[in-house]
Amino acid sequence: ALSMGGYDSVIKKLNSRREGLEERLDKVESSLRKTHAKDWSEQAQERENDEVVEQLEQSARIELTQIHEALSRIENDDYGLCEVCDGAIRAARLEALPYTNRCFSCASELE
Repeated sequence: ALSMGGYDSVIKKLNSRREGLEERLDKVESSLRKTHAKDWSEQAQERENDEVVEQLEQSARIELTQIHEALSRIENDDYGLCEVCDGAIRAARLEALPYTNRCFSCASELE
């Protein structure tokens, strides 16, 4: 694996994505806490919106966890190695999914 210094741009990308997700989660949480309208049809619409927002929140939390794990792998010098087969993850895949922990073939088998 590359030295940590070789991952400066990856670390920047992961950190800026993490900050964006944390901001989004803050907005989501404050919008979920706001008081709901009294009208029945408006309440039904708001509940549907809340469900969508909660799903978005869930996916943001999953991605945040993946980002924290990737940063930890960089610190531990395990970044860029597949968690399943220990092979190197191609640079193009890491570029597209900087928080991935599986090479393309291992990820394909799981999907």
